Amino acid sequence: MRIKTLIAGACGLAVLPLTGVGTADAATAASTLQLPFPCGETWVGSSKSSAHTAGYEIDFNGSANDGNADLGRTVVAAGAGTVVMSEYRKTDGLGNVVKIRHSDGTVTLYGHLNARSVSNGATVRQGQKIGTVGKSSAKYNLIAHLHYEQRTSSGSIVPAKFNGATFAYPNQKVTSRNCGGGTPPPTGDNNGGGSGNPYSATKVCGSGFKQIDSQSLGSAGKVVLLYSAATGQNCVTTLRNSGSGKAAVLAYLQVEGKARKKDAGSYQYYAGPVKDTARKTCVKWGGAIGSAKYDSPLEHCD
Repeated sequence: MRIKTLIAGACGLAVLPLTGVGTADAATAASTLQLPFPCGETWVGSSKSSAHTAGYEIDFNGSANDGNADLGRTVVAAGAGTVVMSEYRKTDGLGNVVKIRHSDGTVTLYGHLNARSVSNGATVRQGQKIGTVGKSSAKYNLIAHLHYEQRTSSGSIVPAKFNGATFAYPNQKVTSRNCGGGTPPPTGDNNGGGSGNPYSATKVCGSGFKQIDSQSLGSAGKVVLLYSAATGQNCVTTLRNSGSGKAAVLAYLQVEGKARKKDAGSYQYYAGPVKDTARKTCVKWGGAIGSAKYDSPLEHCD
């Protein structure tokens, strides 16, 4: 596999010290951490960069030789936690970086981001968008990729685990199982709207549907993808957090090879349900609340 992280220079990253965290090791969090990309996406990881001093850092690309094709692709939280760093760093070559501390004190790091979607101190869910793949660095000239690390609470970089399995260093192709999970919503049945919305995704889509993915739309709400094994149907709904007034809300679903279905209007609580049969067929899905929107890649093909 070509080491594609560098055009010139190196992906050199100093181990950043952590403060104010516990002493637990990485075992607990690593058993639940998922690939830092949306559910169903497949990425190639490499630890071969000469600047990976700890040996366990991973540089991710969609394929081994795709140049800057991954620039702007979605990066999501590998696990639920609190953002302890969201900033642009110059001296260590990280560029735009996000660090998330998980419940046991361990940390995941996401470097060279093109854009950051979360701020320092924010609470994030597993699978929530935190930024986009980039090549930001004030120190090195990079090809777009995600630099990823898993660290102990004391700051040591350790072998990464995804879905409970250790990454097969130095190279592995991995499919994301980051399909929702982590900390449940504050109310509802694990896929509900905010405190001002009495509806949940399963209430909107109906009996037999289970959530398989979701995407935050910032403080406005979220869009949820569900599936019914009994009928082979997907269902999409966009839920507002607030129950006050109305807003422009959109939910859509497009099964590969079919026309897009959508529901859009000025709604108080939700848009949808939008349903279509997609057994073992890829789908695109998404939604919007006002100016906040999400559009998925073609995914969930199983």
